[in-house]
Amino acid sequence: MPSAWMVLSQLPLTSNGKVDRRALPAPQGRPEELGEYVAPRSELEKILTEIWVQLLRIDQVGVQDDFFELGGHSLLATRVITACQ
Repeated sequence: MPSAWMVLSQLPLTSNGKVDRRALPAPQGRPEELGEYVAPRSELEKILTEIWVQLLRIDQVGVQDDFFELGGHSLLATRVITACQ
């Protein structure tokens, strides 16, 4: 799964006609579009990220992070719901 999408008028090519990956431009855009850490902005986001940090036993969770990609599973999801009540 690509971490970012870009539209280019043409792809840079090597002398062999293959895509020159080193000549591709760096992705630009908002941090959440690039997969970078996005800090909690509201009190609710802060509470939820703190719950995830505790249950997943990791150091940091951003608001764009995916619970299951971070190691969560259905049993932990029920504990998140319980902690929110």
